[in-house]
Amino acid sequence: MMRILPVALCFLVLTATCAVAQTKKLDIVFIGNSITQGGGLPHPLQEAPPVKAWEWLKHAMPGREVQYSNQGVSGSTTVDFLPATRRLFNNVTAAADAFKNDQNAILVFSMVLGTNDSAIEGPNGSPVSPEQYRLNVKAIIDQLFTNYPGCIIILHHPIWYSANTQNSSRYLAEGQARLQSYFPVLDAIVTSYRTTHPGQVFTGYRDGFNYFKKHPELFIQEQGKAGVFQLHPNAKGAEVLGTFWAQAIKKVVSSIK
Repeated sequence: MMRILPVALCFLVLTATCAVAQTKKLDIVFIGNSITQGGGLPHPLQEAPPVKAWEWLKHAMPGREVQYSNQGVSGSTTVDFLPATRRLFNNVTAAADAFKNDQNAILVFSMVLGTNDSAIEGPNGSPVSPEQYRLNVKAIIDQLFTNYPGCIIILHHPIWYSANTQNSSRYLAEGQARLQSYFPVLDAIVTSYRTTHPGQVFTGYRDGFNYFKKHPELFIQEQGKAGVFQLHPNAKGAEVLGTFWAQAIKKVVSSIK
C-alpha cells in the first residue's frame, strides 16, 4: 500500500495540473472588414463569423472559458488599421485592454484583411500593392507586440469573391488577382517572425479562396454594376467561415505549451 500511494498522489497532481492548463482562458480579438463584421447578414450579432467561431470553440474546448470581441469594420483596409492613423487600431487596443487584466488567459488576435485592399478603387488606400500590404500588416503586428508582448497573432487568408464584384467600389478580375498575390505575402510574414517572435505568429485558415470559389451558394447574391456578384457570405457561409477560423485557432492554441 505504501508503494501505491506515491503513484496515486503523482497521478492526482498530474491530473490537477492538466485541469489548470485546460481551463486557461482564451480571449480573442477579431480584426477584419465587413466579412468579419457580418455585413449583409440579417442578424450579424448572432450570425457573423466571429460569433460562430466563438460558439464552435466553446463546444470544442469545453475546459476553457472563451471570450471574443468583433472588430470587423465594413469597407476597411490595412491602411485603416495602421497604428499611426490612430483610427481603427485604437478600437482594437480598447477591445484587447478590456481583456488585459485577465492574467490567466491567452490573448489572440485573429486577423483577416485584404479584400478591400485589393479593390481597383473605392476603399481607403486601394489598390494596395503586395509590398505595401506587407508593410501595413507588419506595422499592425509590430504595434500589437509592443502593446501586448505575449499575445498570439493568427493571419487567415481572405476568401474568394467573384470576378464581377462591383458595388460602390470596383474589384473585378484585377482585384481578384491582386487579392491572390497577398497570400504568399502573408505566409512570408509568418515565417519572418519565427526568429524574432517564435511561437507567436501563425498562419490560420488558408483555403478560403479555393473553398468559397467552389461554393457560391454560401454567398449573398448581390446586384451590382456588372451583374449579380458574390462578396459577402450568407448566414450559412458565415457559419462555415467562422468554423474554419475556429479550427485554425484551436490548432494554434492547442500547440502552445
